[in-house]
Amino acid sequence: MLLPCLLVVMTACSGTEPPTTATPTSSVEPSTAAVDAPAPLAIAPLRGTIVPAGKAANPSLAVKIDNHEAARPQISLDRADIVFEELVEGGLTRYVGVWQSDIPDAIGPVRSIRPMDPDIITPFGGIVAYSGGQQIFVDMMKATPVINSVFDYDTTGLFSRVADREAPHNVVLKAAELVGRNASVAPPVQQFAYAGSIAASTAGIDGKPITQINGRFSAARYPAWSWDTASQNYLRSQEGTPDLDTTGARRGATNVLVLRVDIDGTYGEVPKTVMIGSGEGWASAGGKTVHATWSKAGQADPIRLIDDNGVTIRLAPGNTWIELIPNGTGSVELVP
Repeated sequence: MLLPCLLVVMTACSGTEPPTTATPTSSVEPSTAAVDAPAPLAIAPLRGTIVPAGKAANPSLAVKIDNHEAARPQISLDRADIVFEELVEGGLTRYVGVWQSDIPDAIGPVRSIRPMDPDIITPFGGIVAYSGGQQIFVDMMKATPVINSVFDYDTTGLFSRVADREAPHNVVLKAAELVGRNASVAPPVQQFAYAGSIAASTAGIDGKPITQINGRFSAARYPAWSWDTASQNYLRSQEGTPDLDTTGARRGATNVLVLRVDIDGTYGEVPKTVMIGSGEGWASAGGKTVHATWSKAGQADPIRLIDDNGVTIRLAPGNTWIELIPNGTGSVELVP
């Protein structure tokens, strides 16, 4: 019984503090570096692809593009988000190309407006550029809310004739400069529904395998699209010859839409593709094709696509070519 008392006395007389438990400290200093937030993303409204948010903020630019043999290869047509091919006089065709996600410095050759173009272009808003045209057609285009930039009336230097092509197939537009001058104009609304991948598109899920799409506007114009598994793209031909861009590469498309359309003969030798109404069509992506019905309620309304079950067709993310094949004189052939 003496030992506990002795321990108490010794502790009290030692003159030292009782031991304490040390608090552990880390040898690593806490980081004061700022954590970068991920860059904001957006959906490119005319492609359905994911892009940096700033790339989706600019207006669209629609340009009337020549498709005469002397106009080939066209400048920057391969960079368009959406291209329409339409019948014009003499059985030839011209294009309406629409650029928004990728605006080139130069686009051409630029040609004149036609009576169906206001109905094609108005849903995109933004800007339209063309070389002129019959006054009645120019007035029709200027009556829309779209900003018109016209070579015949241009005093700003946005258009020029290049020396390495023959007139009238040599008018080139300073596209990036034109869009830059109108940067405050609103971007276009999304025109079509898009899936997240080619495989998830309506054609990818429900379509039938089709390797070749042959269209015929007339005896003079018959484009074709061949599915290329290696590039996961449709490759284009015109009149049996590969359709090449200015680099020598073959033109391609992620989506090919073929729409059967009526032709209005109101303007004599100048055919007007009837865009307000509905008709038969086909939507192709990933080497597969689904039958479709297209419709357009009014000039400012986009084209709507539904499948045979009445469900909205979803395109694959990427660029789209639209062949407006006339009923009667035109034809469509789908080859498995």
